[in-house]
Amino acid sequence: MGWIFFTCLAAFSQAWRNALQSKLSKHASVAAVTLARFIFALPLAGLYLFLLYLIQPAPQLEINNHFIGYVVAASVMQIVATALMVVLFKQKSFAIGAGLAKSEAIVAAILGMIFFGSTLTFLGWVGVLIGAAAVLILSGFSLQNFNIRTAVLGLACGTCFALTSLWVREASLASALPFPHSAGWVLLWVLSCQTLLLSLYITFKEAHSWQVLKQKLSLTVLVSVTSCIGSIGWFSAMSLQHVAYVKTLGQIEVFFTILIAALWLKAPPKKRDTLGLILIAIAATLVMMS
Repeated sequence: MGWIFFTCLAAFSQAWRNALQSKLSKHASVAAVTLARFIFALPLAGLYLFLLYLIQPAPQLEINNHFIGYVVAASVMQIVATALMVVLFKQKSFAIGAGLAKSEAIVAAILGMIFFGSTLTFLGWVGVLIGAAAVLILSGFSLQNFNIRTAVLGLACGTCFALTSLWVREASLASALPFPHSAGWVLLWVLSCQTLLLSLYITFKEAHSWQVLKQKLSLTVLVSVTSCIGSIGWFSAMSLQHVAYVKTLGQIEVFFTILIAALWLKAPPKKRDTLGLILIAIAATLVMMS
């Protein structure tokens, strides 16, 4: 049941990372904010992997084509998903698109079943569906503010995030290493690939962003640290359990987000937030029981 602990750790860390990214985005470009997630997380991931081998010796990674393919695909797809989310920010009915972007749990369940041989129990499917309904309620979904373009963007974003998670899991399995070393190696490689790609982009397209990140160094470091802890949680959980289950339980991130908003930003929860949280709690219970 270790996947439950790692998922809760990931959800808690991601809620804080999102709050910190929101502050950084007021000063930096989208690419710079995205890079802030990886740039200091990379050495932390290296330290984490070193400590794993120090505490529990294991074989070294033997790189193969399957592993490299899954890592590169996951790295690029996560960047694409982030870009789609940024496009969603600019839509009038952003909340609907953002809610559909959180559909990654049910998309991962369907794609995992069709292409990756994943099988969910009946309780698992019920939990995933209830979780999907919860995020739609939390987004304020209604037919009055439905927009087909935003809906398509949201589903595309959710699909990209789902594929990222599925390929991370496949990369972990392809490493042929024991847990948690398998997850540690995948994390290190994915962060390396993403840091390289985004660093090259910023250097050639918006070099001024390096100065912005330097000026907001403490905030950038906090974004990286919370992102790294969250990634350790996600990658570890997805190495142990089906992505659909992990992402459904991971929706408790909403609870942490509302808690942060209430305590830090002094923004009390709305009635629909309470209903959404109840449904998320039911969904989480079902996937844990399954």
